[in-house]
Amino acid sequence: MSNSKKLRVGVAGLGTVGAGLLKLFADENGRLNEKLELVAVSARNRGRQRGVNIERYQWFDDPVELAANPEIDVLVELIGGSDGPAKRAVETALERGAHVVTANKALVAVHGTKLAEVSERTGGKLLFEAAVGGGVPMVKALKESLAGCRASAVAGILNGTCNYILTEMEQTGRSFEDVLADAQRLGYAEADPTTDVGGFDAAHKLTILSAIAFGARPDYDHVRIEGIDRVSLTDIRLAGKLGYRIKLIAKGALEGGAVSMHVSPALLGFDHPLANVGGSLNALVADADPVGQLTFIGRGAGEGPTASSVASDLIDLAEGRGGHAFGRPLAQLAAAPRAAPAEYGRFYMRLMVQDKPGVVAAVSDRLAHENISIESFLQMPGHEGPAVPIVLTTQSCARASLEAAVAAIERLDVVAEPPYVMPIEESGHRARTWSKG
Repeated sequence: MSNSKKLRVGVAGLGTVGAGLLKLFADENGRLNEKLELVAVSARNRGRQRGVNIERYQWFDDPVELAANPEIDVLVELIGGSDGPAKRAVETALERGAHVVTANKALVAVHGTKLAEVSERTGGKLLFEAAVGGGVPMVKALKESLAGCRASAVAGILNGTCNYILTEMEQTGRSFEDVLADAQRLGYAEADPTTDVGGFDAAHKLTILSAIAFGARPDYDHVRIEGIDRVSLTDIRLAGKLGYRIKLIAKGALEGGAVSMHVSPALLGFDHPLANVGGSLNALVADADPVGQLTFIGRGAGEGPTASSVASDLIDLAEGRGGHAFGRPLAQLAAAPRAAPAEYGRFYMRLMVQDKPGVVAAVSDRLAHENISIESFLQMPGHEGPAVPIVLTTQSCARASLEAAVAAIERLDVVAEPPYVMPIEESGHRARTWSKG
């Protein structure tokens, strides 16, 4: 490590966030330059236009070589991906005792335990505020503000792309496919949107938040993941008529020392603290004793918000803060048992059925056989085609019973495709809200 008064920083990855960070360093009156000095950068394409001058910094073609340079006190890793050069660069820096600041949620979710072990052994700090929530300080809130509390649940809208798509579908009446194509043209979604719309990005973030909130080791393989690709305009319209809004919810809970984590579309009543979080905003609701329920809302991605979170971690390092990667020493992070999915709840079901007499009675009979009561029922008026959509919501029922009923309904000759089921999230207690943006 350098003995220089200022920590010397190397940045690996000069995409949107990396360029935004360089712009913050370019502000000579900014706080970053008080105790930090950007000295080196690395990216795949040196000649790419980034709106900021990189000629003043030492250039490295290989980010691992940058990470290994003993003149670099802090590696900022903005490459992305759970493996490959990002992982090798971070491991290289930590192994020699350098600090690491990263926005790489996949890397931290998948390899967080190993990286935390290296960090503790060598003394190099590992900080990743920018990996979750963009400019919203979700990680610091759980690590610091709620450090003296006992968290029982975290739930949030953690992927701006999915939230944008679902919001646009509701507001414009366009299909999932049409809005996704528009999001790709605008740069909100990647050419291959699987990581976002498949729920995997949100699952990475949920893994990190749950580990910090519950004092557990990150366990990405434990997350049950379902994306939004099956959510139709019919679902959004009929859910609205029933008093609900559909969101992709990432939820972790701690009960009896066991952790459950899932990502899936869910119906939220209009009074739910997450229901009115629209567009590309991110949000997190944390339940903790004794403070109760807290809600954090803000911009979850983009150059400015994410670069500001990276800068916040850098300033913490420069001022001697940082602490343990997941808020506690690794020895205190439990390998928490995996909890089974919640046994009871209310559910939404969409069916595509032939328009024949007796269909509703047949569906109701299969539900009644499993002791499931229907709370509400709707049919889409004016629908054209050989099959018509009907939707229903259940009263609270056993998940196992619902699964048995769904299997029986699917076997009916009048059912054109497998039923689509989403959970209904209860509103819970009234939230205290922190918002930004």
